[in-house]
Amino acid sequence: MIGSLSALAQTVEVFAADPEHTFVSLSYQHLSYSVQTSRFDHVTGTISLNEDKSGGKVDIIIDTKSISTGSVTFNQRIQEEDFFATETFPTATFKSDNIAFNVDGISTIQGELTIKGITKPITVDVAKFACARNLITFAYTCGANATAKLKRSDFNMGKYTPFVGDEVALNIVIEASRQ
Repeated sequence: MIGSLSALAQTVEVFAADPEHTFVSLSYQHLSYSVQTSRFDHVTGTISLNEDKSGGKVDIIIDTKSISTGSVTFNQRIQEEDFFATETFPTATFKSDNIAFNVDGISTIQGELTIKGITKPITVDVAKFACARNLITFAYTCGANATAKLKRSDFNMGKYTPFVGDEVALNIVIEASRQ
């Protein structure tokens, strides 16, 4: 019976996001002239993967005050109440326990994104996923490039729509080392 119970136990590997190589950027249409891109510079969190690739969990925290738009004035403006309201909501989070795998690794992650205290379901499409020993730190490291889409208005940030596009494309770059 003990052998049967141990067979049921999953070995879980926990990976911590590397703050030097983990970023979330966002892109949106601006006045029909161009696509503007901004980036959150401070992203932390963990990814837990079942060793047999049958599932896992993701818990990511984005420091919304770390947004970098390329403009000091706009960095301040985008943190105000109409947008990220960073004084009240200094972080955004993404949580998931629904990771889908294919032969190349992780394919999609279904989870919940919380911005300004509003939680919405979101699907993250993983374009690339790879793991190997890091040649510099020697830590076993996994990395991924992923994308998702959301609507600003879903998170009470729809000011200036339609002049500023409601749809936002997220680009996620993460490297995480096994703990």
